[in-house]
Amino acid sequence: MSLPYNQELIYTAKELRKNMTPQEKMLWYQYLKMYPVRFQRQKVIKSFIADFYCHKAKLIIEVDGSQHYTEQGLAYDKERTAILKEFNLEVIRFSNYDVNTNFESVCEEIDKTVKKRISLFAK
Repeated sequence: MSLPYNQELIYTAKELRKNMTPQEKMLWYQYLKMYPVRFQRQKVIKSFIADFYCHKAKLIIEVDGSQHYTEQGLAYDKERTAILKEFNLEVIRFSNYDVNTNFESVCEEIDKTVKKRISLFAK
């Protein structure tokens, strides 16, 4: 099943791929790009752009900067996650700080979550 997406966001997603944050680049080039299960960068889903998306695991990974930890940012992310869950998607979030200082733990958490999600859908 294909996920709905806003066609008008395709250009923005392409621009975001070209201009990833240092933490997104680190996660992509040092881990997700070579991960055995395919991930996509800056995937348009509904009216949102997910940092990383794995179709097989129905998993979204978000790498969050400081703007996500304001009252407004937290409320927006909560609403966004609720909408994405309607499509049976799971959203996991890591702060820029986590990626910078606990990279191995971030990768382990992603691997654990991907394997868990894939096993759910294999049943």
